[in-house]
Amino acid sequence: MPRFLRNLLIGAAVLLLLAVVLDRVFPLPLPAPDTGSTVVLAHDGTPLRAFADSDGVWRYPTTSKQVSPLYLQALLTYEDRWFYRHPGVNPYALARGVATAVRHGHIVSGGSTLTMQVARIITPIPHTVAGKFVQIFRALQLEVHLSKAQILNLYLNHAPFGGPIQGVEAASWAYLGKPADRLSHAEAALLAVLPQSPSLLRPDRHSDAARRARDKVLKRMRDEGLWSEAQVRDAEIEPVVARSLRAPLEAALLAERLHEQQPQARRIVTTIDANLQRSVEDRVSDYLSRLPPRTSAAVLVVDNATLEARVYVGTAEFGDPLRLGHVDMVRAPRSPGSTLKPFLYGLALDDGLITSQSLLVDAPQDFGGYKPGNFDETFSGPVSVAEALQRSLNVPAVDVLDHVGPNRFVARLANGGIDLGLPQGAQPNLSIILGGASTRLENLVGAYTAFANGGIAGAPRYVPDQPKQARRLLSPGAAWIIRDILSTNPADVEGAPLDGTINQHGAVAWKTGTSYGYRDAWAIGVTDGWTVGVWIGRPDGTPSPGQYGAVTSLPLMFAVVDMLPDDRTHPHATQPANVRRVDICWPLGGAASATPTALCRQRRVAWTLDGAMPPTFAERDITAWSAGLITVRVDAQGHRLSATCRSKVEHRIQIARWPALATSWLSTDDATQAALPPLAPGCAADSLDVANPIRIAGLSDGVRLRQAPNSAQPLRVTLQALGASGEVQWLLDGRLQGSSLGNANMQLALPQAGDHQITALTRDGAFAQLAVYVDKS
Repeated sequence: MPRFLRNLLIGAAVLLLLAVVLDRVFPLPLPAPDTGSTVVLAHDGTPLRAFADSDGVWRYPTTSKQVSPLYLQALLTYEDRWFYRHPGVNPYALARGVATAVRHGHIVSGGSTLTMQVARIITPIPHTVAGKFVQIFRALQLEVHLSKAQILNLYLNHAPFGGPIQGVEAASWAYLGKPADRLSHAEAALLAVLPQSPSLLRPDRHSDAARRARDKVLKRMRDEGLWSEAQVRDAEIEPVVARSLRAPLEAALLAERLHEQQPQARRIVTTIDANLQRSVEDRVSDYLSRLPPRTSAAVLVVDNATLEARVYVGTAEFGDPLRLGHVDMVRAPRSPGSTLKPFLYGLALDDGLITSQSLLVDAPQDFGGYKPGNFDETFSGPVSVAEALQRSLNVPAVDVLDHVGPNRFVARLANGGIDLGLPQGAQPNLSIILGGASTRLENLVGAYTAFANGGIAGAPRYVPDQPKQARRLLSPGAAWIIRDILSTNPADVEGAPLDGTINQHGAVAWKTGTSYGYRDAWAIGVTDGWTVGVWIGRPDGTPSPGQYGAVTSLPLMFAVVDMLPDDRTHPHATQPANVRRVDICWPLGGAASATPTALCRQRRVAWTLDGAMPPTFAERDITAWSAGLITVRVDAQGHRLSATCRSKVEHRIQIARWPALATSWLSTDDATQAALPPLAPGCAADSLDVANPIRIAGLSDGVRLRQAPNSAQPLRVTLQALGASGEVQWLLDGRLQGSSLGNANMQLALPQAGDHQITALTRDGAFAQLAVYVDKS
């Protein structure tokens, strides 16, 4: 072998050995594959929130297959068109860089390949002659250890774009508000040149300089014949407009929640609709600007078919200290107010206890020492199930819960996804139906989807691969009937259309709720396609007097429903075969077809389930009054005969009796028809009569009263219920004022001029009423 060749081979071996040694001594400092910021994305890829890495850098992982081909064309043509052909260093480019530096006295073009730029990105290298040799060495290392695709991906993810932005995907979203796979020719050229001098070419600060640099790239693309003259001319017309540099911040609390659950994930794709999320956040912010200080809100919108959440607003203003904007009210435990009532009535339907028009009594009642009242402190007497649910009356709901059983009701809710929080050591009791427990907005919304899904409730899903959790809460028939009741609920508050009608969604089934002390205002709405939940209140639990579900949360809920996509493509819930419309009769509750006309005092059209037509609830703790159908013997004159009485001529008659506590609200005709015939002379008293008839003393019926002149105090009267032996409830115009014992004095205030009705009502149904008129002073 010739000496020259042998020396050449020895030299090459030494250089190779030296390269191997240097590669081992100075290993390539590649960034760890899982380093970088985390980005939480909407379902279409739009970033919702970015979490910077430990160095404060925003970087959204991407690859060359996920960015625009226009960008790759511009980048490789302008920066390194021989990228796929050189071994990391382009000798011609280096020589050209040295020649221009000698000619101009300073570096004009460094001759760096894209691989050399990646070398400088991944490790600090000084801009000196020695640094250039280090950069060349690192570039060769990169080419040995990585493929061209891997090197290109390092550039796409780590190139500097100004401020804390690294990588083309983060830059595209930060400056242009769009993903890097949707770039125009002008935008691709701009992002290709920006890393050359990111601080001087930032489009949000130096738009003119950025435009000149962009146009230079555009001309290069035209001169190389890659882009047409027309494409470049149109691109040059496009202005350089960049958004203020900020990280995206939509669905911030959901993003934080998912980031905490998946701390190692770099891309978290959610089910959120980015445009809808942004629109609802803006609507919430505007709406709450009219509410008291420190008020926050939460909104959750779920697609009924998939249970995927499309909108997740956890706070009115993320980061606002006055509103406690760091508290996620979608998952904060709060008192649900009356929002559980639809499930109670649905369960009672499934149990065969009621129909949609069963007779309930809204009057002062004592449930073992628990004496609920209504939100407006008034009572309405006899009401239907539908009316009690639509008006959210409390006493009828407690009555139904007493028949269903609190423990069973809580267990059924838990099976459907509503796990109620009770005070430590407490057991389920009747107060839970009025908000005496806690739950979360996401649990309520998931449960309400049952009214659109045939009684099957499901947990909201926030990421596409989250398993679908669906559980039976009600039967299809009960769910359909309750939804029908809620969708015909007249909503006459500001911002809510009558009968809940929204043109593109049909009828909205809705329910509101308010917790004790005005701490929580709720509104939940269900359409064929969507379930929308709204909570408004103060996260610290302090009251917001005057703010309650119907006036505070309901208008916002309807506004959100009106923003949703048309759901007429979703299948409409059809009436189940076991649900029938049947005429029933009050006060007995049976089918009108099976009730004699004389006993059918009021005819109601009811939805029935499985043919069940239960009678009106039996009365509780009533000894002197027998409600329902009773049969009595009467003599020829129509007088009642007690058990020991006999008459030569007697016959039996039937009387339909109303519940005792409803009697003071009956019309004169209904009360007369339900009254017992008087006892025949000489007959001993029986148990059918009210034991202790009462009379109001202190005022005469029909009296006119006048306020004392110049008095700022309301007119007060002192009354007694003569003949009463137990507790007496006093009502003024249907509103409970207080109670007295026996014939003890009761003082009532008559604050307004005009007609008033005063009622004294005992637990066994005995009552007395009188009307008074207060003149203006």
